[in-house]
Amino acid sequence: MFKRSLLSLCLAASTLTTPVTVVAQESKPTTVYNIKGNLPDLKFELQGLNRTVKTEDLQGKVALVFFGYASCPDICPTTMAELGVLKKSLGEQQDKVKIVFISVDPHRDTPEILQAYVDAFDNDALGLTGSAEQIAEIAKRYRVAYQIEKPKPGADANNYEVMHAQGIYIFDEKGKARFLASNAENTELLKEKLLQLW
Repeated sequence: MFKRSLLSLCLAASTLTTPVTVVAQESKPTTVYNIKGNLPDLKFELQGLNRTVKTEDLQGKVALVFFGYASCPDICPTTMAELGVLKKSLGEQQDKVKIVFISVDPHRDTPEILQAYVDAFDNDALGLTGSAEQIAEIAKRYRVAYQIEKPKPGADANNYEVMHAQGIYIFDEKGKARFLASNAENTELLKEKLLQLW
Protein backbone atom coordinates (compact mmCIF):
# COMPACT_ATOMS: atom_id res chain seq x y z
CA MET A 1 0.00 0.00 0.00
CA PHE A 2 2.79 2.41 0.95
CA LYS A 3 4.74 1.65 -2.22
CA ARG A 4 1.68 2.53 -4.28
CA SER A 5 1.22 5.75 -2.29
CA LEU A 6 4.89 6.65 -2.65
CA LEU A 7 4.72 5.90 -6.35
CA SER A 8 1.71 8.19 -6.60
CA LEU A 9 3.64 10.92 -4.80
CA CYS A 10 6.65 10.41 -7.05
CA LEU A 11 4.40 10.56 -10.11
CA ALA A 12 2.79 13.65 -8.67
CA ALA A 13 6.26 15.04 -8.12
CA SER A 14 7.08 14.43 -11.75
CA THR A 15 3.96 16.32 -12.77
CA LEU A 16 5.17 19.10 -10.51
CA THR A 17 8.31 19.32 -12.61
CA THR A 18 6.68 21.95 -14.78
CA PRO A 19 7.70 25.61 -14.49
CA VAL A 20 7.34 26.56 -10.86
CA THR A 21 5.00 29.43 -11.64
CA VAL A 22 2.48 26.85 -12.88
CA VAL A 23 3.05 24.57 -9.89
CA ALA A 24 2.32 27.35 -7.42
CA GLN A 25 -1.14 27.83 -8.92
CA GLU A 26 -2.01 24.18 -8.25
CA SER A 27 -2.03 24.21 -4.45
CA LYS A 28 -3.24 20.91 -3.05
CA PRO A 29 -3.98 19.80 0.53
CA THR A 30 -0.98 18.59 2.49
CA THR A 31 -0.64 14.82 2.50
CA VAL A 32 1.82 13.12 4.83
CA TYR A 33 3.09 9.63 4.06
CA ASN A 34 4.64 7.33 6.64
CA ILE A 35 7.92 6.26 4.98
CA LYS A 36 9.45 4.43 7.92
CA GLY A 37 11.57 1.60 6.52
CA ASN A 38 10.88 2.59 2.91
CA LEU A 39 13.55 5.19 2.21
CA PRO A 40 17.26 5.19 3.18
CA ASP A 41 18.57 6.85 6.33
CA LEU A 42 19.70 10.45 5.99
CA LYS A 43 23.18 10.49 4.49
CA PHE A 44 25.06 13.34 2.84
CA GLU A 45 28.25 15.38 2.80
CA LEU A 46 27.58 18.79 1.28
CA GLN A 47 28.95 22.31 1.37
CA GLY A 48 27.53 24.82 3.81
CA LEU A 49 28.80 28.30 4.57
CA ASN A 50 32.55 28.04 5.27
CA ARG A 51 32.34 24.35 6.13
CA THR A 52 31.45 20.89 4.97
CA VAL A 53 28.27 19.61 6.60
CA LYS A 54 27.84 15.88 7.18
CA THR A 55 24.97 13.73 8.35
CA GLU A 56 26.63 13.38 11.74
CA ASP A 57 26.24 17.13 12.32
CA LEU A 58 22.47 16.60 12.57
CA GLN A 59 22.65 13.77 15.10
CA GLY A 60 20.03 14.31 17.78
CA LYS A 61 17.94 16.65 15.60
CA VAL A 62 14.78 16.01 13.64
CA ALA A 63 15.65 17.12 10.10
CA LEU A 64 13.13 18.74 7.76
CA VAL A 65 14.81 18.37 4.38
CA PHE A 66 13.59 20.34 1.39
CA PHE A 67 15.10 20.42 -2.10
CA GLY A 68 14.83 23.69 -4.02
CA TYR A 69 16.84 26.68 -5.21
CA ALA A 70 17.41 30.22 -3.98
CA SER A 71 16.03 32.08 -7.01
CA CYS A 72 12.79 30.07 -7.06
CA PRO A 73 9.95 32.59 -7.38
CA ASP A 74 7.21 30.84 -5.44
CA ILE A 75 7.38 27.23 -4.16
CA CYS A 76 10.64 27.60 -2.25
CA PRO A 77 9.99 30.88 -0.40
CA THR A 78 6.46 29.75 0.43
CA THR A 79 7.63 26.37 1.72
CA MET A 80 10.53 27.84 3.68
CA ALA A 81 8.22 30.40 5.29
CA GLU A 82 5.80 27.62 6.25
CA LEU A 83 8.62 25.51 7.69
CA GLY A 84 9.76 28.53 9.71
CA VAL A 85 6.22 28.94 11.10
CA LEU A 86 6.09 25.21 11.85
CA LYS A 87 9.35 25.29 13.76
CA LYS A 88 8.34 28.33 15.83
CA SER A 89 5.04 26.65 16.69
CA LEU A 90 6.98 23.96 18.54
CA GLY A 91 7.93 26.43 21.27
CA GLU A 92 10.69 25.10 23.51
CA GLN A 93 10.99 21.98 21.35
CA GLN A 94 12.00 23.92 18.25
CA ASP A 95 15.66 23.45 19.21
CA LYS A 96 15.17 19.75 18.44
CA VAL A 97 14.45 20.55 14.76
CA LYS A 98 16.78 21.55 11.93
CA ILE A 99 15.52 22.85 8.58
CA VAL A 100 17.84 21.70 5.78
CA PHE A 101 17.53 23.33 2.35
CA ILE A 102 19.45 21.44 -0.36
CA SER A 103 19.91 23.27 -3.64
CA VAL A 104 19.15 21.51 -6.92
CA ASP A 105 20.78 24.46 -8.72
CA PRO A 106 24.45 24.20 -7.72
CA HIS A 107 25.60 26.33 -10.66
CA ARG A 108 24.01 29.50 -9.27
CA ASP A 109 23.57 28.68 -5.58
CA THR A 110 26.81 29.31 -3.73
CA PRO A 111 27.02 28.54 0.00
CA GLU A 112 26.92 32.28 0.70
CA ILE A 113 23.76 32.80 -1.36
CA LEU A 114 22.07 29.78 0.18
CA GLN A 115 22.82 30.66 3.78
CA ALA A 116 21.63 34.23 3.30
CA TYR A 117 18.47 32.83 1.71
CA VAL A 118 17.59 30.37 4.48
CA ASP A 119 18.48 32.88 7.21
CA ALA A 120 15.57 34.99 6.00
CA PHE A 121 13.20 32.24 7.16
CA ASP A 122 15.03 30.62 10.07
CA ASN A 123 18.46 31.72 11.28
CA ASP A 124 19.25 28.20 12.43
CA ALA A 125 18.50 26.59 9.04
CA LEU A 126 21.18 25.07 6.83
CA GLY A 127 21.57 25.98 3.16
CA LEU A 128 23.58 23.26 1.41
CA THR A 129 25.02 22.73 -2.04
CA GLY A 130 27.56 20.54 -3.79
CA SER A 131 28.68 19.48 -7.22
CA ALA A 132 26.06 18.61 -9.82
CA GLU A 133 27.02 14.96 -9.32
CA GLN A 134 26.59 15.14 -5.54
CA ILE A 135 23.16 16.74 -5.89
CA ALA A 136 22.08 14.17 -8.49
CA GLU A 137 23.22 11.37 -6.18
CA ILE A 138 21.28 12.56 -3.14
CA ALA A 139 18.24 13.35 -5.28
CA LYS A 140 18.29 9.82 -6.67
CA ARG A 141 18.70 8.42 -3.16
CA TYR A 142 15.47 10.07 -2.01
CA ARG A 143 13.61 9.96 -5.34
CA VAL A 144 13.55 13.73 -5.72
CA ALA A 145 12.29 14.93 -9.10
CA TYR A 146 14.03 17.97 -10.57
CA GLN A 147 15.17 19.23 -13.94
CA ILE A 148 17.38 22.10 -15.06
CA GLU A 149 16.55 23.62 -18.42
CA LYS A 150 19.40 24.64 -20.70
CA PRO A 151 19.70 28.39 -21.33
CA LYS A 152 18.25 29.47 -24.66
CA PRO A 153 20.78 30.08 -27.44
CA GLY A 154 22.35 33.51 -27.06
CA ALA A 155 20.80 34.01 -23.61
CA ASP A 156 22.61 34.72 -20.36
CA ALA A 157 24.16 31.47 -19.11
CA ASN A 158 22.64 32.15 -15.69
CA ASN A 159 19.13 32.68 -17.05
CA TYR A 160 17.33 29.34 -17.02
CA GLU A 161 14.43 27.59 -15.33
CA VAL A 162 14.65 24.92 -12.68
CA MET A 163 11.70 22.60 -12.17
CA HIS A 164 11.32 20.58 -8.99
CA ALA A 165 8.91 18.79 -6.71
CA GLN A 166 7.96 20.30 -3.36
CA GLY A 167 8.02 17.39 -0.92
CA ILE A 168 9.46 17.73 2.59
CA TYR A 169 11.38 14.78 3.99
CA ILE A 170 11.25 14.31 7.76
CA PHE A 171 14.03 12.32 9.41
CA ASP A 172 14.05 11.48 13.11
CA GLU A 173 16.84 12.19 15.62
CA LYS A 174 18.70 9.06 14.48
CA GLY A 175 18.51 10.00 10.80
CA LYS A 176 15.79 7.47 10.00
CA ALA A 177 13.30 8.45 7.28
CA ARG A 178 9.90 8.81 8.96
CA PHE A 179 7.54 11.03 6.94
CA LEU A 180 7.25 12.59 3.50
CA ALA A 181 4.91 15.56 3.19
CA SER A 182 3.56 16.67 -0.17
CA ASN A 183 3.96 20.31 0.91
CA ALA A 184 4.17 22.36 4.12
CA GLU A 185 0.91 24.28 3.81
CA ASN A 186 -0.81 22.48 6.71
CA THR A 187 1.66 23.30 9.48
CA GLU A 188 -0.68 21.93 12.16
CA LEU A 189 -0.69 18.50 10.51
CA LEU A 190 3.10 18.55 10.23
CA LYS A 191 3.41 19.62 13.87
CA GLU A 192 1.24 16.68 14.88
CA LYS A 193 3.58 14.33 12.99
CA LEU A 194 6.73 15.88 14.49
CA LEU A 195 5.42 15.51 18.01
CA GLN A 196 5.16 11.77 17.40
CA LEU A 197 8.93 11.60 17.03
CA TRP A 198 9.77 12.53 20.66
